[in-house]
Amino acid sequence: MCSDPNTSKVILRAVSSPPMLEQRIQQHFIDSADLKYQCAQSLSKPIAAAVQAMLACVTSGGKVLACGNGGSAADAQHFAAEFVGRFERERPELGAIALTTDSSIITAIANDYGFNVIFSRQVRALGSPGDVLLAISTSGNSANVMAAIEAAHEREMVVVGLTGRGGGKMAHVLRDTDVHICVPHERTARVQEVHILALHCICDAVDAQLLGEQEPSK
Repeated sequence: MCSDPNTSKVILRAVSSPPMLEQRIQQHFIDSADLKYQCAQSLSKPIAAAVQAMLACVTSGGKVLACGNGGSAADAQHFAAEFVGRFERERPELGAIALTTDSSIITAIANDYGFNVIFSRQVRALGSPGDVLLAISTSGNSANVMAAIEAAHEREMVVVGLTGRGGGKMAHVLRDTDVHICVPHERTARVQEVHILALHCICDAVDAQLLGEQEPSK
């Protein structure tokens, strides 16, 4: 039995107000759908440019290196899994590495050199001219992602940047030969929801370019 009266009030309020909770949940769906609808036209061009950059990379024997922090780290891993494994259709494996997954490398670099270079040292070690860096940062200001972009440019790699909130610092360091997919929203959750949709669009379009336009099997 709960002896804290404040806790009892919280539990009672949670049990007694499902309509308000459901309305809050529904609003998330509405806001997310609205933003995606708004972005459909404005982001289709940079997403298509990202597809062409990655297609040129993988068909020439190159690979995509992906990085980000937190939810963006999960997106990097999600993307790499769908390139190396598959998206919706059977096809040969495509080269992609998430730089967020090797705990020994990450902790060694962070311990010896600092957290800001956990991605850039991997880019310098693994990246080659013609490869692509997928740099994901909701704010566009993540220091370790910015360092990774600098390293990618040193390696003559194309950068595909995914950001929100106006692009932050990343918007000013990307080159004309890079691609910037910037979600026009301030809220992290909404930006990340569009990021994963953009990555799915890239995977689908790469498959369509490689395999043709037929629909994936159900």
